[in-house]
Amino acid sequence: MERPELPLQQLHAFVVLAEELHFGHAAARLGIAQPPLSQQIRRLEDKVGHALFSRAPGHVTLTPAGQELLTTARRALTDLADGLAAARAVGSGRTGRLRIGFAASLALTVLPGLLRTFRHQFPDVHLDIHEMTTAPQIAALHDKTIDIGLLREPPTDETELGFRTVLSEPFVAVLPTAHPLAAQRTVQLAQLADSPFVLLPPAVGPQLHDQITNLCTAAGFTPHIAQHAVEWQTVCALVETGLGVSLAPASIRRIRLKGVAFRRIKPSAARTRVAVAWRKNDQNPLVSHLLATVSQIHPTGAKHR
Repeated sequence: MERPELPLQQLHAFVVLAEELHFGHAAARLGIAQPPLSQQIRRLEDKVGHALFSRAPGHVTLTPAGQELLTTARRALTDLADGLAAARAVGSGRTGRLRIGFAASLALTVLPGLLRTFRHQFPDVHLDIHEMTTAPQIAALHDKTIDIGLLREPPTDETELGFRTVLSEPFVAVLPTAHPLAAQRTVQLAQLADSPFVLLPPAVGPQLHDQITNLCTAAGFTPHIAQHAVEWQTVCALVETGLGVSLAPASIRRIRLKGVAFRRIKPSAARTRVAVAWRKNDQNPLVSHLLATVSQIHPTGAKHR
């Protein structure tokens, strides 16, 4: 299909003259002299191959060819104006699509407030939310299938991704209510040495898995891992059945299961970090807006490589 080479000035001049049906009035509306307007119309008629206007002294009317072109010309100019407005909105970050990955446990902490604030500030942005653990989020950021990650214990060897700590929280012991230590308000880590553990597999959150096992090592034992589970809610459900105990971020206490007890631990200095992650070279303005929202809600968050 042949693509017509049609300057927008000619199309705009045609529509204005079709509305005014007076060369003088149309020229004044366009802010040009009448001769240049006449020249533009003549050039357009040459491209069409037919007259678009019938000209008589003091009287201008559209020809059938002009009437046919007018509808298409108006639609083309409107579509172009709409396209320019949409491009400006996306370019400024007022609309568009932002893909966010998040660790399931963060639905209990930072995610609701962050999304609520962002949606209030940018109501026309479509948020595409994906629940995934830390390692898949890192891979998805590299693959450019998500734009923002909300994860636990970001890796320390990343050079292409940026990380900003959103919050840190202590660990708690997750115990079946029938466990003898559930009667205590605080559990010494060494007291868990003989209990089987239910933990996240290293592949989905290697930094967090190592942090938990290192806590146990520092307390004088290597945890016997009886079962792996990908999500913290599943970990708690398996603990409830008596398969083992666990160590988890304190926010997990918001998961309400009758057969599970959450207890403070000693030593209690260890904390787990929640971070927002992004590609350092990402030019998407929505990413900058999301990071600004994070800073607004959590102004003391530190940056990490």
